[in-house]
Amino acid sequence: MRPLLYTVLSVILIFPAPPLAAQTEAELDAIAAALEDQVIAWRRDFHEHPELGNREFRTAGIVADHLESLGMEVTTGVAHTGVVGILHGGRPGPTILLRADMDGLPVEERNDLPFRSTATAEYNGETVPVMHACGHDTHVAILMGVAEAMAAMRDELPGTVKFVFQPAEEGPPEGERGGAELMREEGVLTAPDVDAAFALHIAAEVEVGTITYRPGPAMASVQDYRIVVKGRQAHGAAPWMSVDPIVTSAQIVLGLQTIVARNLNITELPAIVTVGKFSAGVRSNIIPEEAELVGTIRTFSAEQRDFVHRRIREIAENVAASAGAEVEVTIPLTSDYPVTYNDPELTEKAVASIARVAGADKVTEVSLETGAEDFSFFAEEVPSFYYFLGGKPVDAPPTSHHTPEFVIDESGLSLGVKTMLAVALDYLRGDTPITEDR
Repeated sequence: MRPLLYTVLSVILIFPAPPLAAQTEAELDAIAAALEDQVIAWRRDFHEHPELGNREFRTAGIVADHLESLGMEVTTGVAHTGVVGILHGGRPGPTILLRADMDGLPVEERNDLPFRSTATAEYNGETVPVMHACGHDTHVAILMGVAEAMAAMRDELPGTVKFVFQPAEEGPPEGERGGAELMREEGVLTAPDVDAAFALHIAAEVEVGTITYRPGPAMASVQDYRIVVKGRQAHGAAPWMSVDPIVTSAQIVLGLQTIVARNLNITELPAIVTVGKFSAGVRSNIIPEEAELVGTIRTFSAEQRDFVHRRIREIAENVAASAGAEVEVTIPLTSDYPVTYNDPELTEKAVASIARVAGADKVTEVSLETGAEDFSFFAEEVPSFYYFLGGKPVDAPPTSHHTPEFVIDESGLSLGVKTMLAVALDYLRGDTPITEDR
C-alpha cells in the first residue's frame, strides 16, 4: 500500500502549487483512495482485537511501529499506553495536534461480522467481554492513514504535526488515572507548544458520507456520582424496626428527577441527571443496612454544573435525614470531564475546509450533544475543533454506541481521512482553503 500512496503523491507534487503541501479536492480524493484498503484493514484488525483503557498494549505497539516506519519522533508509554508521533515539516509553520482514542469497552459483540470480537479482559476485578462499541478502532485507523499521507509530504509541509493516540478515553480502571487529562499533565501540549488541536468521532446515527459539528459548547461536561444511604438492618417481617435504605434511596431517586424538571431553565441549556445503578440487599426477607446509587451528570456550563451538584447533595441529605438515615455523597466518583468546546473562529475555518472536500450539502451544524468526550481537556488549553463523521449505512436504522449491536459503514472511513487532511493542511497553510482553480 505505501508504494501506491507515494506514487500518487509524487505525481501530485509535480504540478505547480503554492509553497505548501495543501491539496485540492481531486488530489485529496486520490490520496484517500490510495489509503482506503489499508485503513479498512487496520480498522478490522483493531476491531477484532480490542483492548480496554490503560491496557491498549497491542494497539499501541502497532501504532508506534507504523509511526516509526514513517520516520517520526515517537514516544510511547504516555499516560500509561499512549503514543505520540511528531512529524517535523520541511518549512516553518505552526504546531497542530491530531488525536485518536484507542480503547474499547466491556461490551459483548453481537453480530455476524467476520472480524467480530471474541476478546475478554479483566475489568475492575471481573472477566468481561471487550468490544470496540464506540468506534475508536476507526479513529486509530483513520489517523494512521493521515499520518502516512502527511509523512509523504514532509518536505513541503509547513510546521509540525503531533499525532496523538490516546488511551482510556472511556475512563481508566478504578484506582488508576489516564486519558487526555493525564496526557496533558505529561506535556503532550508542549515541546513544541500546540497552536490548535483537531479530532473526529465516528457517529453510528449519522448517515455515511456526511459530517456534523457545532461551534462553541458542543458536548457536555460529565461527572459521575455515588450516593450511599446507611440505615438500620431488620427482618423483612418487622420493617418498623428498620431504617430502610431502599425506600429512602427510592425517594432520593424521585427527588433527583426534579432537578432538571423543576430547578433548571432547560430552554437555555439542557442538563441530565441519571441514576444508572441502584443496588441493595442480599435476600428477600432482610431489609439491608445500606443501599447505593450511582449515576451520571451532564451539563453545559460551570454554573449549571455547580448548581446541579449542590442540588444532588441537598436532596440526598435532606431525604435521608427525614428518614433517620445517614448518607454519603461523592461527586465526582471517577469521571470529571469539562465541556467539549469548539473554538468558534477555528470551527469556521475548519468547516470551510471540510465542506470543500465533502460537499457543503453534506456538512450540517447540529444541536448540543449530551455525550461527553475527554478531548475537552485539550480544548480547555488550546483552540480546538471536534467533529462527527457519519457511519450509519444508507437505508439502515442507526445503532447505538456502547451496545452489542453497534456497527458502522466502513465506506465512510475514506471521508474521515480526507477531511482530517484538509483541516490539518489548510490550517498549516494559514489562509483560505485551496480550490480547484489554483
